[in-house]
Amino acid sequence: MLTQKTFEAALRNLHRNNTWSTYLLAVSGGADSMVLLHLFKNLGLHFEVAHVNYKLRGKDSEDDRETVEDFCLENNIAFHLYEVSEKDNQPENSIQNWARNLRYTFFRKIQEERKLQHLVTAHHLNDQLETFLINLSKASGITGLSGMPANENQILRPLLQFSKDEIYAFAAEDEVKFREDLSNKKNDYLRNFIRNEITPKLFETNDHFLENFAKSLNYLNQVKTFAEEKIEEIERQIISEKENLILIQKAEFSKQSDFVKFEILKKFSFDDEKEFPKIFSAETGKVFHAPNFQLTVDREYFVLTKKICEKSNLPNSDEEIIVAESLDIIKHHTFSLSRFISAESKVSSDVKWIFDGDKLQFPLKIRRKKQGDLFFPIGMIGKKTVSKFFKDEKIPILAQQKIWLLCDGQDNVLGVIPSRQDRRFAAEVHSNSKITVIF
Repeated sequence: MLTQKTFEAALRNLHRNNTWSTYLLAVSGGADSMVLLHLFKNLGLHFEVAHVNYKLRGKDSEDDRETVEDFCLENNIAFHLYEVSEKDNQPENSIQNWARNLRYTFFRKIQEERKLQHLVTAHHLNDQLETFLINLSKASGITGLSGMPANENQILRPLLQFSKDEIYAFAAEDEVKFREDLSNKKNDYLRNFIRNEITPKLFETNDHFLENFAKSLNYLNQVKTFAEEKIEEIERQIISEKENLILIQKAEFSKQSDFVKFEILKKFSFDDEKEFPKIFSAETGKVFHAPNFQLTVDREYFVLTKKICEKSNLPNSDEEIIVAESLDIIKHHTFSLSRFISAESKVSSDVKWIFDGDKLQFPLKIRRKKQGDLFFPIGMIGKKTVSKFFKDEKIPILAQQKIWLLCDGQDNVLGVIPSRQDRRFAAEVHSNSKITVIF
């Protein structure tokens, strides 16, 4: 049952350190998001609201905006509005994908500007069922069938365990004002067809269908976690790294099941199942291409090399990224790396490193590991190469490729994000200038 108490418990469960964060709520004006808005307001948390007016439904779109904006004005909540215009190049087809990309770009922009840690959406249990059925029809595998995660890439979905009926019941009990999107009654899109035609028939088969579905989804997620852990074990046994090459033992890899082969190669962007038989039957010297990697068939190994992309300003590129030009631009002696690493690194909001500002050489930057990198990890004796640190921490080869290092202007490693800071540059009790880095 959805109540203020059960919602607070669900939200707290998404915070590993059991402390509140800062939030941006995506609010459309419908029952789900308006109930979410009320629940957050009642908790007294620090949050702001974002709304996108696509102007696809004339006056209805304007009334949606007005409903959300009026509530925010009445309750002194910061309101951010994006109104779609001709410059947004609305396509004739694939409007849903276009709309999703547009709103998430807007949300991320507001998060960065307002320094809001988490984006919160109002997806609920019925949405999970619809997503499951859509992915089932696409043969998307265990990942797709496991549903939307409640906490992923700084997106929180605290209503996932609650049904649409529970949300409507809460809205009625608390007199929550909301808007109904009548376009959802049309079967123009697959999700609407499933919602309007398929799921009602499923609910007729069993009074506890949705409840049982939630249990099944939980089991699937446990299976997914188990499979991921086993695949990581296999990766550690058969994958190694030499300079800029990733080597997969050919004989051992070929013995694995098709599922394991697919899951491992998919991480290197080889996700075309039709290509798989060709890879494992290819002669030595044959080269296969994927968007991000090239695979060369050698006598003993499948050799993977990362493709060099054109210059990019994206923070998930492999270039060095300047994060602080000088000490002067660091306000209040604190700066955040979240906008640079949030897309790839899942970092608890309570992680912080404190440096002695007098020991730092600017500019500060983040980059990937280089051969020969070493540092002096806090809590350990002596120094370690970053490669040895990864090995000792049992970080999978593929995960290592996504880890950022914080470095100074002399290319000294200041820390492995977010695992360990270098003690040489850490602030001491009597340090005159302390710089705090948060994630």
